[in-house]
Amino acid sequence: MEFDKERFKTANPLARAIVLTADKFEDFELFVPYFRMMEEGVAVDVAAPAKETITGENGYFFENVDLTIDEVDPQLYDFLFIPGGHPHGAPTTVRHNKKAQEIARAFFKAGKPVAAICHGPYLLVSADLVAGRRLTSFWGDGVPDEITAAGGIYVDEDVVVDGNLITSRWPMDLPAFMQEVMRTLRERSKPAGE
Repeated sequence: MEFDKERFKTANPLARAIVLTADKFEDFELFVPYFRMMEEGVAVDVAAPAKETITGENGYFFENVDLTIDEVDPQLYDFLFIPGGHPHGAPTTVRHNKKAQEIARAFFKAGKPVAAICHGPYLLVSADLVAGRRLTSFWGDGVPDEITAAGGIYVDEDVVVDGNLITSRWPMDLPAFMQEVMRTLRERSKPAGE
């Protein structure tokens, strides 16, 4: 069943967020941030390889894909979120998508906040964005090894903030992760001088 997100639209959203994902996403890592951001007045769009229903690795369906990854214009968004998922599912699909890599690079170049959880940092590694950055990820499947091989500094903590980058390890870190995400979005939405 499709979620009626029109009910939560506001004329002046706190921020505009884009989520990049695909089939075999981690269910909690998509649904919890999606609803949490919407609850706080963030306008959230979800992009996948095709504009169709996607399925989580635990069997939940997500029917609110708004646009394809190829259709995303990073200039229209304030925040990029990359959920995790099955290592051979959404994170791998997204990391190999050239447009997804371009989107991530555009956010880093503009200094806009980027958040990734679990296997989400795969995209950042593939886009050559982790060198010299402190970040965390799921501790298995070779993700920390990829981060360090790409010049990143892997930190095993529930949430790691390095400038515009917010990362977490797995679903149990979602409370700490979302606190930092919402703090960052609120800070960035304040008028200058406040």
